[in-house]
Amino acid sequence: MKTQAQIDYQRIERAIAFITENFADQPSLGEIAAAVHVSPFHFQRLFSKWAGVSPKQFMRFLALEHAKDAIRNHQATILDAAFDAGLSGAGRLHDLFVTIEGMTPGQFKQGGSGLAINYSYADTLFGPVLLGATPTGLCHMAFEDAPDKGIATLRQKFPNASFIKMFDKHQADAIAILNHHWQHPSEHRSAECEKPPASKKTIRLHLNGSAFQLKIWEALLKIPMGSLATYGDIATRIDAPHSARAVGTAIARNPIALLIPCHRVIRKTGNIGGYMWGPNRKQAIIAWEASQYYG
Repeated sequence: MKTQAQIDYQRIERAIAFITENFADQPSLGEIAAAVHVSPFHFQRLFSKWAGVSPKQFMRFLALEHAKDAIRNHQATILDAAFDAGLSGAGRLHDLFVTIEGMTPGQFKQGGSGLAINYSYADTLFGPVLLGATPTGLCHMAFEDAPDKGIATLRQKFPNASFIKMFDKHQADAIAILNHHWQHPSEHRSAECEKPPASKKTIRLHLNGSAFQLKIWEALLKIPMGSLATYGDIATRIDAPHSARAVGTAIARNPIALLIPCHRVIRKTGNIGGYMWGPNRKQAIIAWEASQYYG
């Protein structure tokens, strides 16, 4: 049975898809509400509660021009400064608590042999996620609307691991960081957020990837909230300026949704581009972050 949070997000996702498809016509509140089969009054309240801004304000962040402006106006300031400093300044919150540790070559080759993986499901602002964690750290976080399909995918990634349905500390810490990230968006505007709150602990990720992939995923952590980067930007920042295609492949294989913000990478044209968990969801995340930071 779906939770109310899942039902609400699915309505928001359908609304965003409708707005995206009809943006040029500037649909009214009533037209958007009708597309998701709720009253305009209820939709206004639901959307404002979810996004923190009105549907009309949110609509402007869904425009292609916003993505182009983010690349054109912020790339050489916020993004460059973030990479040069090794931090992402006032735009970074949950990234500060994330560290990446690669699995050993033996674990990689043997499909997780000897690993015990705890897994569970949790609701997030953008839909339900499946989490998986080894004793070392979080190894998997993916949006999953179909639980059975989600666990089958996780088992394919680690065919020789043992699985236990359990919500452990690594998973709990990850969800706590995301909840804090979404419930206190104003903190993104304060330089003080460069230091983690005393109550928050580092999230350790235990990832199955090549050295190149790990390098790309670490680079993604340095993109500030509210800013976007292109595949070429990431390639340049890892001193491999001609590897944008390989960068794109590594980003597409990111195993940790949201905490490793692959959603902040778009094409140099300003087009949103692909996303493992759906382009509408990617656009929703980008627009929500922009509305919190610039709205």
